[in-house]
Amino acid sequence: MDNSKTILLYGKRFREVIPYEKIEMAVEKVADRINLDYKGKDTPVFLGVLNGSFMFMSELLRKIDFNCEVSFVKIASYQGTTSSGHVTELIGLTDNIKGRHVIIVEDIVDTGNSIEHMLELLEKHEPASVSVATLLLKPDSYKKERPVEYYALSIPDKFIVGFGLDYDQLGRNLDSIYEIEE
Repeated sequence: MDNSKTILLYGKRFREVIPYEKIEMAVEKVADRINLDYKGKDTPVFLGVLNGSFMFMSELLRKIDFNCEVSFVKIASYQGTTSSGHVTELIGLTDNIKGRHVIIVEDIVDTGNSIEHMLELLEKHEPASVSVATLLLKPDSYKKERPVEYYALSIPDKFIVGFGLDYDQLGRNLDSIYEIEE
């Protein structure tokens, strides 16, 4: 018998596929790697991509053991359950990052369009380095050249919600990750 939890959002059923405990352990492993890689570097900036990254960013930063700064940008590329293929910058970068180490924090990397847009935007500001940390990576969808340095979990190309990810703004508050049932 299947004991997985299910939820209903806008009439669509989603089933739990990644419980919070698994997310927490995976985020801890990412934080351990970042702590190692950035130890001794001068105050890196964690740049969260809103809205989806807020829960991952919060969980990740609690496990970071060096001084850092936090900033946010907001971009959009999804409409409903599919990527629009067009990235729109809604709220831009306001901090000076010239010569700084920047860690982009994303909820999910699938096509890589959002990350590519962010990297182009950030390069104009001449940072010392830019890396990407994401909660979820869809390797079957990601076709960009640049590797994603830090990802907590690799998932199949399915539509998911929870832990910051949404379906038309619902589901972000869920502490586990749910996959749409077709």
